[in-house]
Amino acid sequence: MKESFFENINIQESTLPERTAQQISRLIVERRLTSEDRLPSEFELAELLHVGRGTIREGVKLLVARNVLEIRRGKGTYIASNPGEIPDPLGFAYCSDPFQLALDLAEVRGQLEPWIARMAAEHAAKEDLNRLRESCLVVEQDILNGWNHSEHDVQFHVAVAKCTQNLVVPKLIPIITYAVTLFVSLTESRLKTETVMGHRELVNAIENHDGDRAEKVMTQHIEYNRALLEEIIANLKNEDTKEGSLQEKREMI
Repeated sequence: MKESFFENINIQESTLPERTAQQISRLIVERRLTSEDRLPSEFELAELLHVGRGTIREGVKLLVARNVLEIRRGKGTYIASNPGEIPDPLGFAYCSDPFQLALDLAEVRGQLEPWIARMAAEHAAKEDLNRLRESCLVVEQDILNGWNHSEHDVQFHVAVAKCTQNLVVPKLIPIITYAVTLFVSLTESRLKTETVMGHRELVNAIENHDGDRAEKVMTQHIEYNRALLEEIIANLKNEDTKEGSLQEKREMI
């Protein structure tokens, strides 16, 4: 291995475990390791990086926490499926008003996802289309069986993103997936029919490489979501008002 392998890493103000984690990350990139690959042993890494095995363990812990590595019991330490990606990178779970968050996410999705759908239609390869069709069918089966379809709905949107052949777009997916999961939860899956039909139309447009149609279908899909969410919020506000009035009457008695 070249002596300059780690020379570009900024390590001036970091701790030894942090520097070690950075070096292991660089190793993963340089060797093009994937989720199918096992990380070299502690002994090998210690020899390679000239640090103790305890430091290697600390560095690995940091990378596990960042979803770069994952420990598989009885098998060893492997590269994570989507290195560096975490479910809620922007901390949406800590927002105090989930309904307002869902509306704001719908606004962002309305700008982002129609463009993604167009890109998917224009660039999808055969293997992408196979994955997309399969994902669409799984969501339909969930809905027809009365099961929670949010997890597979998320996978469908991931499949659309991968159709774009753009390296950046799938990295934006955690924002979209959080929005999808939150929406399904808040609406109690009330748009089941629209979800099935909307997904089918989108898959059809992408298969036909019809960017205009794909963009329009995705825009309509998100608009249905937003409209239902606003209806639910309005109903909740009305219920709160009625309950408040009822309470006032009770106090007058």
